[in-house]
Amino acid sequence: MDKHFYILTSVGKLRVFQKHKFENRPVIVFLHDSLGCIELWRDFPEKLCNKVKCNLLIYDRQGYGTSSGLSNPVRGNSYLETEADILKEILTSLNIKDIILSGHSDGGSIALIYGAKYPEGVSGIITEGAHIFVENETISGIKAALEIYKTTELKLKLEKYHSGNTEAMFRAWTDTWLSEEFRNWNITHFLPQINCPVLAIQGENDEYGTYKQIEGISAKVSGKVSEFIVPNATHSPHNDFPEMLLDVSARFIEGLSG
Repeated sequence: MDKHFYILTSVGKLRVFQKHKFENRPVIVFLHDSLGCIELWRDFPEKLCNKVKCNLLIYDRQGYGTSSGLSNPVRGNSYLETEADILKEILTSLNIKDIILSGHSDGGSIALIYGAKYPEGVSGIITEGAHIFVENETISGIKAALEIYKTTELKLKLEKYHSGNTEAMFRAWTDTWLSEEFRNWNITHFLPQINCPVLAIQGENDEYGTYKQIEGISAKVSGKVSEFIVPNATHSPHNDFPEMLLDVSARFIEGLSG
């Protein structure tokens, strides 16, 4: 079963892609980054799911891709926790109970919060470039991205995937993370509630964060944490070195049933 559909949630209609072909196997839920959507994952999710014989769920969060536009472009410091709550709504409505979470950047932070708040049925978490607090490097990276958005064709490229959501989505990201109020954002208090295994991945040359992010995850999570620093990779190792990330992620997932 392969299907795209829209699901009505408390924040509006969200576009979902679901692929179910392996009976009695977990669903890997892929959570995109701050500028991502279903298509921008490319073929990585399907390749990983086929490799480990798991089922697949990806969705465009509110304001991304072809989901409903943002109801409020002004985000509070708890917006990623809200996204974890919305994920709970989605999984409940689809009656999905056995999951592995795989989140990139904002999606990785959402995965960690979800694993803390709703641990039942979560057998493992993979994070890639997740943030648990704001660093100076994060601010510098976002300022650089904002300048690129203003001076290059980045907006046109994003509009290919996000259409009319593009401007509000991009501004919500930059305005939130560059605000003085958000400098105190921190989700480390959630981490001790995570009891499942975690694979924390980060690019060696991540332009939005340092090893302190993974170090904090390892120090605080109650479950076993495996760290993987991807040599020469940026904030998106699954795009830079997809085969390496497929192998590392597959080994982690296969070890969950061991």
